[in-house]
This record gives sequence, structure tokens and C-alpha cells, in this order.
Amino acid sequence: MSKLLTQKIMSFVGKKSDSKRELVTRRDIRKYSIATGNRQEKYLRGDMAPPMFHVPLFWELVPIEELEPDGVFIDKLLPKFPLKRQMAGGLKIDYLKDVFPGDWLTATRTLSAIYEKEGRSGPLIFYEIVTDILNDANDLVIREQITRILR
Repeated sequence: MSKLLTQKIMSFVGKKSDSKRELVTRRDIRKYSIATGNRQEKYLRGDMAPPMFHVPLFWELVPIEELEPDGVFIDKLLPKFPLKRQMAGGLKIDYLKDVFPGDWLTATRTLSAIYEKEGRSGPLIFYEIVTDILNDANDLVIREQITRILR
């Protein structure tokens, strides 16, 4: 039995965010490509979105009061965890279809797992969030899985 993960915390597994719909524009593709130093012509012209373009497209825009001390938005998909220090635990992104200007994309995040492990310096909590991004034809375009570790 877990020491830290209560039934209330575990009840969040499977919880989904509200879907967020965004338009991909040629200008946004071009700006992202320049900002990230991606110099391939197809991206600089804005003909196609480069890898990782989806990440800032779906960032939450919130008042400064709703940011954590590190500048990240307070994620309302998550329960209050007894451990507070967060670390990256992994990222896997599957690009299933190309993204082009004019595409409308819809992202939905799901808290897919929460589990506990014992580390060298004490207990650790892991959680995983899967983000599915679909186009207007309802095709899965991108699937992103993020693992975070709390200690």
C-alpha cells in the first residue's frame, strides 16, 4: 500500500482537461522557426510546422498570480500532492501527421497514471500526462506523454 498516495489523489487518474482548439498560422510557424533557430526553408516560409511547434501553441495564458514560483502555470488537472519538488521524468512525442498552416488542432490532456516508488533519499511520486492532438478530420496528429517526478 502506498504511503503518500491517498484514495483522493488516486481518484484523479483518468481526469481529462477541457479541450483546447487553436489555429495554426503561417506567421506563427515562421516566428517559432526563427525563435528556435530552425533554418529549414519549409519552416522559415511557414509551409509546415516543425517538431515541438505544438508545445507553445497550447500553453496556458494566465495572470501572473496563477503561476508557480518557477513561472509555470498551476496545473488544475493535478491533485495536491504531498511532495512539492518537481523534476522531469521523461518525454515521448509521436508525430503521426504533418501540421500545416490553416490546420485547426484540438488538444486534450489526460492524467493517465500516478504511482509511488522508493528512491535513495526517500519516497518519490510519479505522474504521467498524455496529450492527444487531433485535426478537424478527427485524425490523431500528435501524441505526447510527459512523466514528472515529485520528491
